[in-house]
Amino acid sequence: MNTSQSQIKVTIPSTMKDYLESKAGKFGMPIAGYVRHLILKDIEDMDYPTYQASEETERSYKKAIAEYEAGETHKVKDVDTFFDKL
Repeated sequence: MNTSQSQIKVTIPSTMKDYLESKAGKFGMPIAGYVRHLILKDIEDMDYPTYQASEETERSYKKAIAEYEAGETHKVKDVDTFFDKL
């Protein structure tokens, strides 16, 4: 799944940055990872937004399910071998 990402810039006092570096270091994390963790903890009780799939995605999904139910799909045991044979 490919999710789009955004980058933000936050200005904080130097002492706060030092504190964040110290806290992140205790967990072996970079500051960005630690701040991301804090944000995720803050919003974990919120409902994650869901979106309606496009009509094209819906059609593709329905076609894939129909092919699966009709036995027209193949189980792939080794991805490398599968792609080598394409």
